[in-house]
Amino acid sequence: MRVLIVGGGGREHALAHALRRSPGLGELHCAPGNPGIASLATCHPVGVEDVDALVSLASSLRVDLVVVGPEAPLVLGLADALRAAGIAVFGPGRDAAQLEGSKAFAKDVMAGAGVPTAAARTVATMTEARAAIAASGGRVVVKADGLAAGKGVVVCDDADEAERAAAAFLVAGTLGEAGRRLVIEERLEGPEVSLLALCAGEVAVPLPPAQDFKRIGDGDEGPNTGGMGAYSPVPGLDEIAVRELVDSVHVPVLRELDRRGIHFRGCLYAGLMLTADGPKVLEFNVRFGDPEAQAVLPRLDADLLERLAEAAAGSLQPRAFDTAAPAAVTVVMASRGYPASSEAGVPIDGVEQAAATGALVFHAGTALRDGRLATAGGRVLAVSALGDTLAEARERAYAGVERIRFDGAQHRTDIALAAAGREAARA
Repeated sequence: MRVLIVGGGGREHALAHALRRSPGLGELHCAPGNPGIASLATCHPVGVEDVDALVSLASSLRVDLVVVGPEAPLVLGLADALRAAGIAVFGPGRDAAQLEGSKAFAKDVMAGAGVPTAAARTVATMTEARAAIAASGGRVVVKADGLAAGKGVVVCDDADEAERAAAAFLVAGTLGEAGRRLVIEERLEGPEVSLLALCAGEVAVPLPPAQDFKRIGDGDEGPNTGGMGAYSPVPGLDEIAVRELVDSVHVPVLRELDRRGIHFRGCLYAGLMLTADGPKVLEFNVRFGDPEAQAVLPRLDADLLERLAEAAAGSLQPRAFDTAAPAAVTVVMASRGYPASSEAGVPIDGVEQAAATGALVFHAGTALRDGRLATAGGRVLAVSALGDTLAEARERAYAGVERIRFDGAQHRTDIALAAAGREAARA
């Protein structure tokens, strides 16, 4: 099969790495790709939000399947345009992509599906925001309704902090149109789980569960980011528990969408909080997680291309995924100033040495400058490693991180630390 991956980050590098293991793969292309992906696929300089150019590229390459990585092109309707051109695509259409494109829409779908989630109010003015914050006692989560690249969620400890966050979005316009409407949500407590599933119609096949780390600093301190690391599996969540979660979250949402005439074909990612009152949905994404994909996909012992093609055709088989590696840990290396800012053009050394340790180094924000690898974004690299236990995978991932150097590099030192301890206690 000829395959085109849309995207140029760490998630897409992990997808390319996984698809390269599929026996049915012929040509692999990526738009726009990155220096890491270029070792696995032919890269084309087409932006992820240029829908017309992407459809033209897919047509000219005569690809059999397009796999869409980021959320923005899905919200813009890329999957609809590809299907209208007769090209198979793994990714939901514009209507279904509103599950991620609009927090308010997702809340409405969850209400219709009877899926448990945090109580919330949608607001568009500071007067409404203050009333919602006061009604919830001030300890809330302020969420931009639209896409904000992981920067539209502020977890607040009190009313003053919540009002400042709301004012930044609604008054100062720090997120532009994405923050013109907000969801003010009760703050839930408990461990978080990322549960991704391949979906087609009402069929949902879960991938191994993962946990990601949103805050920039150790101990979950500092502002939210796009994700500073992840691990898989999640101790205490066995196959039976995962299936129960999918049947109580993913499947009802798919049925509610179908009732509305919206047919989902792609990856449905549920961000869950395991509260004392049971699992509740924090958010939905309509694509593979980043950095969860970098921890989950390397574990699979399956022909991923075959399963993505099934979902794209609407004929996904409900057989479960097997795993080859018991555990994986991913550590993100970010540039100086992230998440508030980033540095570009800073030389990167040691990637080959990290790979020589057995780590998988996925490029997230890199570019070639005068033939040398350099930073080109906030999250620069995602270093993943496999192991028989989370502790072993964690040790290998950090051994890889230690070999990579660029000025201003920052990373968390506690990725999977607590989980490795829980896993050891259960052994």
